[in-house]
Amino acid sequence: MQKPVYNRAAYTGRIEAFIEKNIVKVLTGHRRVGKSRILYLIMEKIKKNKAKANIIYINKEDIAFDAIRSYHDLNNYIAAKSVKNKMNYIFIDEVQLINDFHITIKSLLLKENNDIYITGSNSDMLSSDLANELGGRYIEFTIHSLSYIEFLQFHKLENDDASLEKYIRYGGLPYLIHLPFDNEVIREYLNSIYSTIILKEVVARKKIRNTIFLEQLVKYLAGNIGNLFSSKSISDFLKNQRTEISPNQVIEYISALTDAFVIHKVGRYDIIGKKMFERGEKYYFEDMGIRNMIAGYKPQDRAMRLENLVFNHLLFCGYDVKVGVLQAEEVDFVCSKNGEKLYVQVTQELSKAETIDREFGNLLKIRDNYPKVVVSADVSFENTYEGVQHVYIRDFLSI
Repeated sequence: MQKPVYNRAAYTGRIEAFIEKNIVKVLTGHRRVGKSRILYLIMEKIKKNKAKANIIYINKEDIAFDAIRSYHDLNNYIAAKSVKNKMNYIFIDEVQLINDFHITIKSLLLKENNDIYITGSNSDMLSSDLANELGGRYIEFTIHSLSYIEFLQFHKLENDDASLEKYIRYGGLPYLIHLPFDNEVIREYLNSIYSTIILKEVVARKKIRNTIFLEQLVKYLAGNIGNLFSSKSISDFLKNQRTEISPNQVIEYISALTDAFVIHKVGRYDIIGKKMFERGEKYYFEDMGIRNMIAGYKPQDRAMRLENLVFNHLLFCGYDVKVGVLQAEEVDFVCSKNGEKLYVQVTQELSKAETIDREFGNLLKIRDNYPKVVVSADVSFENTYEGVQHVYIRDFLSI
């Protein structure tokens, strides 16, 4: 495996705490967000502490491991490479490509000297395979596209508005460091990644037949970031576009896209009642570059791109994010972490009185003492408004 250029400490620091623990470390995320490189960083950490560590590495995207197709094959390969009475560090990249892999993983856990790390590009491998078989014996680490600060580090850029514009336009897939900042070059690369995800993680894995509708659905979601949807409203809209699709099929296709980490589904939370609504949700894209490749980079989309950007940063920071509902008002994001909350409103500009009243006013109606923040692209606006903090987008992404 090629040595990674940068350490993604936000992830490796968390994973290192579980080295040599008899629990499966599961790295999930969008294709090409750097899961394999993080595995390599963990291997490097292990070898640094134990030069003669017995590391067993399998990469199912490498034809050298093509013979490992079933859980029997996987078990036989690992058994042949394992050493008795010594710690075996087992790394399996894209494990979902091995049939019934969870059977072998469960068996490997029976031996205290097996330290197991696996990656997968589809989240339903947890619910359908690992969760049922392993119960509480695994821990998941979701790997995201590069954060803004990681993007600056990878590309050796200054933290200025020109760099932020590059990040918003091109997204945070790590391989972009090998490409010039050229619209057509990056578009071709992003299109190839997107096509691979759709074909392998969505169409093939979910056995989806109506690929034309799938493409229309993705384009529709990409052009309506931050809008409130239901499966019926999407179905009704597409029927108006002469595409017949039932609400149940919409649910099925959206589920496939979320499982593949193309989009994130965000439910609505009643701030006063402290409960989730059963219907209505918003969708955000994991990688802004792929979103822009699908929908285009239009000036009129600045506000929705900003909202998606803030959402992604909140995920990177480890928050559980919901859309807030406060009676007839909406709060863009209600964020929870370690028993604490953060309320966030997002707006492109704050030059009009009605915008200021709406964005800050919604937060001021929340009667608790948790932090409340308005994030905008308006660098000149004051730092606070009636006690609610205002943060310029570049500063927010640098936290």
